[in-house]
Amino acid sequence: MRTVPGATDHVVVVGSGLSGLACALHLLGAGRRVTVVERDAGPGGRSGRVRLGGYEVDTGPTVLTMPHLADEAFAAVGDSLARHVELTALHPAYRASFADGTSLDVHTDGEAMEAEVRRFAGPAEAAGYRGLREWLERLYRAQMRRFIDTNFDSPFQLLHPDLARLAGLGGFGRLDRRIGRFLSDPRLRRVFSFQALYAGVAPARALAAYAVIAYMDTVAGVWFPKGGMHALPRGMADAAAGAGADFRWSSEVTALERSAGRVRAVRLASGERIPCDAVVLTCELSAAHRLLGRAPRRPVRLRHAPSAVVLHAGTDRTWPGLAHHTLSFGAAWERTFHELTRSGRLMSDPSLLITRPTTHDPALAPPGRHLHYVLAPCPNTAVGPSAAAWRELGPRYRDSLVAELERRGLDGFADSVREEMLVTPLDWAAQGHAAGSPFSVSHTFAQTGPFRPRNLVRGLENVVLAGCGTAPGVGVPTVLISGKLAAARVTGGVRGGSVRTVRTRPAPRVARAAAAPAEEGIHDPS
Repeated sequence: MRTVPGATDHVVVVGSGLSGLACALHLLGAGRRVTVVERDAGPGGRSGRVRLGGYEVDTGPTVLTMPHLADEAFAAVGDSLARHVELTALHPAYRASFADGTSLDVHTDGEAMEAEVRRFAGPAEAAGYRGLREWLERLYRAQMRRFIDTNFDSPFQLLHPDLARLAGLGGFGRLDRRIGRFLSDPRLRRVFSFQALYAGVAPARALAAYAVIAYMDTVAGVWFPKGGMHALPRGMADAAAGAGADFRWSSEVTALERSAGRVRAVRLASGERIPCDAVVLTCELSAAHRLLGRAPRRPVRLRHAPSAVVLHAGTDRTWPGLAHHTLSFGAAWERTFHELTRSGRLMSDPSLLITRPTTHDPALAPPGRHLHYVLAPCPNTAVGPSAAAWRELGPRYRDSLVAELERRGLDGFADSVREEMLVTPLDWAAQGHAAGSPFSVSHTFAQTGPFRPRNLVRGLENVVLAGCGTAPGVGVPTVLISGKLAAARVTGGVRGGSVRTVRTRPAPRVARAAAAPAEEGIHDPS
C-alpha cells in the first residue's frame, strides 16, 4: 500500500463530516497531532442539524447501519460509541407499503423475516428468502475486506482469489436478475433491490455485487441514535476533542500552500496559516479539486447519482401505518429508474422514503407533535431540470408530493404541517454538490473500487482524500471506512483492515469543546 512519505506528525483534516471525524480519530489513535478545520459552526457535514421552531431536524442521512464501523473509530482513541451515543435497534427496520394496498415489515432477524415473507407471499417465497439471505451473507464476506475495506493502488489488486469467489457468487451479473433467482414476487424483489438507487444505478443495470447494500439494510440491522443521526458526528467530535484534536469551527480553507511536491500549510479565509505535515481533504470532491488547482484526468467524465427532494415536516399528528422508516412504493418500477437516470423527468409514480424519527425520540419535536422526513428521488441537474429551474419547480413539486402522500393514506397531511423545510437540487447545488446531488459520484463499474477517484493525489505526496466521492463510496458505512483508509495512507499502519492504533485513555475532555452549537440552515457537505 502506498503511503505518505516523510514526516506526518501534524495532520490537518479539512471537514468534520463522518469521514473527517473517523479519519481524525484513527490518526489520533496512531499518535498524530490533528487539527480539524470546518467551515460550519459545528460538526456533521452532510449529517447536519437544523432547528425548525421546536423541531430538531437531521439534514442528511436518516438510516444507520453497521455501527461497529463507528465504534472502531472511537476505539482508536480508547473510547467507545456506547459512551457517546445511545442506539436503538429498529424492529422492523423498514415497513414496505405497495401500490396494491399490501404492506410488509422488513425484519433483520432471519426467523422473523422468514415468517413475515411466508405471511405476505407464501411458503415458496419464504424458502427463496432463506436462500437470498444466505447468498447476501456470503456476498458480504467475499467483498468486505478485499473490495470495500481496502486501499487500492492499482486495478491489478483485484486479481485475487476473492475475485473468483465474487464471480462464483454471480457478483458480476445484474442485480435484479440475481434477486429474481430467489424471489419471484415483484414486491419482494423491490425490497431487496431498491438499494441500488443509493449507488446511483438502476437495479436492471447495477452489478449484483451491489446487493451488499441490501445486506447492510436487511441483514446486518438498522439502528437509530437517540437525538437523531446528528448525535453520531457530535459524539465523534467530542471523542476527538477529548483525545487532543484541535477544532477550528467557522473556518474556511481557501488555499493550500505547497512546495517541492508537498503541501506545507493550509490557509484560512481569516488569513491564518496552519503549517502541517499532511492534509486530508474530506470536502466535496469538486471543492477538493478547486483547492488542488486541478481535477485528475479521466477517460470519461464522472457521472453523478440521482438527486433528491426532501420535505422536512413538523406536524401536529401522525399516522399509525407509518413505521420509523417506511418505504412507499408506487406501481411503476423500471420506468421510474429510467426517469431518474436517463430521461431526466421527475418520477411519474414516485417511490418514497418516509422517516418518522419521533417514533423513538419524541424529544425531537414539541410535546404532542411529530417530525416526518419525506425523501423523493429526482434526476440530478446534469440530466434533469437545472438548479435554477427548481426555484419555480420546487413549490409545485412540494404540493404534488403532499397530495401523493394523502392519496397513499396520510389523510390530512397538508393541514397537519406546522413547520416545514423543502430541500431541492437548487439547495444541494448551493452547498457545492456537483450536479445538484448529495449522493456524489454514482457507482457504475467504471466508478467503483480501483476505478473510483482514488484517495491519493498525483503530484502532491502528502495529500489524501476521504468522503463519499472517493473509495469506497456513498453511504454512512462506506464514508466511515473512507476516513479510516485515509488515515492508513498517512500512518502506513494497517492490520486486518484497521489502522494500527496507540490505545490510550482519553484525556479529560475540554468542556465539550467539540459541542459547538450547530449553525442554522442546511450544512456544508464536509
